[in-house]
Amino acid sequence: MTTKPDTPPIELLAPDISGHRDGNTGIEYVHSFDSGRPGPHVMVQALTHGNEICGAIALNWLLEQRVRPQAGRLTLAFGNIEAFARWNPDDPNISRFVEEDFNRVWADDTLRGPRDSVELRRARQLAPIVDSADFLLDLHSMSEPCRPIMVCGATGKGGDKSARLSCELGVPQDLLIDTGHPAGLRMIERGPFGDPNDPRTALLIECGQHWERSAADVAMDTMLRFLAHFGMVDGAWAQARMPLARASRQHIVRVTEAVVARGPDFRFEKHYTGLEVIPKAGTLIARDGEHRIVTPYDDTVLVMPATVHRKPGNTMVRLGRIEAIS
Repeated sequence: MTTKPDTPPIELLAPDISGHRDGNTGIEYVHSFDSGRPGPHVMVQALTHGNEICGAIALNWLLEQRVRPQAGRLTLAFGNIEAFARWNPDDPNISRFVEEDFNRVWADDTLRGPRDSVELRRARQLAPIVDSADFLLDLHSMSEPCRPIMVCGATGKGGDKSARLSCELGVPQDLLIDTGHPAGLRMIERGPFGDPNDPRTALLIECGQHWERSAADVAMDTMLRFLAHFGMVDGAWAQARMPLARASRQHIVRVTEAVVARGPDFRFEKHYTGLEVIPKAGTLIARDGEHRIVTPYDDTVLVMPATVHRKPGNTMVRLGRIEAIS
């Protein structure tokens, strides 16, 4: 395996998911099981981005276990399968998406609009299932080695209810409530998930760097906790298979602003991996052409700096504050 010199080591093998193609829903790579007993509709998705293989490993394992829900309905879906089909460990970043980011197309005006792309066609297939789910877990990973982050959605748009659910799960340490993405709506913000007064709730777990071995453990652990919490699987069965302990403590990182690239020359002043706390307000962290980006307040937290996908309109880093959980 020959990778580019600036590519992190690839410690995970992408699973062969071809055996899950047919599913049982009429939609390829989507499986749904109804217990016939009262309970919520719980959905787990992997491969929102085709190079985020830790979630595919966890979901592939779960399907191989032939797990069936004890109550309610359980849906397991592989998202951007066209992007995953492009996976190449020699150039792993090319398989993030085919034509556009699958996690920016979930607004109704986008899904029902005239535009077309590989990702939009897949999202239009999955939207009715997503819309029927009561609770959703979306398994992701990050370009830089960083502690796992639970993305809970945006302030005032469901983020706080998702943070409460994350506290009930007990993982991970860092719970992110952000400002959303200017480039488009994420799945976890769609419809009732983004309504703070609706009990239906979605979570997005960033499990660590895309291809580090520990990311697969985080994906598996979070998935099992999520399923056990909603009674999809037996709690003791799940506990015996959880590879990680509960977080010893949790806190919220509440984003106050997203830094979006204005042009093609965006550059960080130094290498950041994420969750760095910059002690002083006014510290220079990046340049965007002639524009200087500085920390807006003391103890600014840098969240998920984009070191790979640098182009105008992309969110390059989020800036936030740590809040204690009351």
